[in-house]
Amino acid sequence: MAHTIPGFDHRRIRVDEEVELHVAVGGSGPPVVLLHGFPQTHLMWRHVAADLAADHTVICPDLRGYGDSDKPCEQGPDTYSKRTMANDVVALARALGHERFALAGHDRGALVAFRAGLDHPGTITHVACLDVLPTLDMWEALHGTSAAVGFHLYLMAQPPGLPERMIEAGADAFFSHFLDLWAEDPDAVPADIRAVYLDACRGAVPSIVADYRASAGIDVEHDRADRAAGKQLTMPVSVLQQDWGAALGYDATALWGAWAADLEHSTVSCGHFMAEEAPADVAKALRDLLTR
Repeated sequence: MAHTIPGFDHRRIRVDEEVELHVAVGGSGPPVVLLHGFPQTHLMWRHVAADLAADHTVICPDLRGYGDSDKPCEQGPDTYSKRTMANDVVALARALGHERFALAGHDRGALVAFRAGLDHPGTITHVACLDVLPTLDMWEALHGTSAAVGFHLYLMAQPPGLPERMIEAGADAFFSHFLDLWAEDPDAVPADIRAVYLDACRGAVPSIVADYRASAGIDVEHDRADRAAGKQLTMPVSVLQQDWGAALGYDATALWGAWAADLEHSTVSCGHFMAEEAPADVAKALRDLLTR
């Protein structure tokens, strides 16, 4: 691989019968798993991972369907459910010798971290979620013309066929749109890293769409069942977000507080790609979380 996190080893780990994940591992000490978002790969954590590796074992996988990890064909709603992807992460950590670990995710990775915390409370010691709402709350918060910011959510929620063809017809333009729109500091994603992201997404359109399709279906079902049962994250939780609440009309702290009793919620003054735009702030927030 042309681009690596300095000091990290790269390997492939089998997490179920059909899927191997590509993962970068570095440092030593208590384990922390970092999950990337859309439209990125594990490289989005390059600055934060190097910081944390000074005193932690840092594990940065490409999620199933993304980057250099396997991209199984969508056989049904479970293939790319966040429950399945959370199981991947737990299996990955165990394969590396870690029965308990802290977990941080950004965007799509944050949804996986949220689900892992709910499904595996004895395994996940801490959870950090960057710039996202839980899936069910996200769909309930979107409404009216303000929901136009999430047009891609509705596009990729459609049945197989049309969204894949539309995106593949202009993949670079589609994925570049989000890199341009969501970054307050365009220099935070330099040209060489941007090229890696676009190349990875270009070759993963069906699996990326399947990931989003699951979030409009089975992931909502899982969240709804857990909400009805009063299930919560039982470990310390930190959430970092942009202040989208005022624009979209929701109280992010209250929404997250319904899921996590031990919650630290804060807003950050940067764009969506905060691990690349404000890595020192993100690293500090993660270190603070790990002391709780």
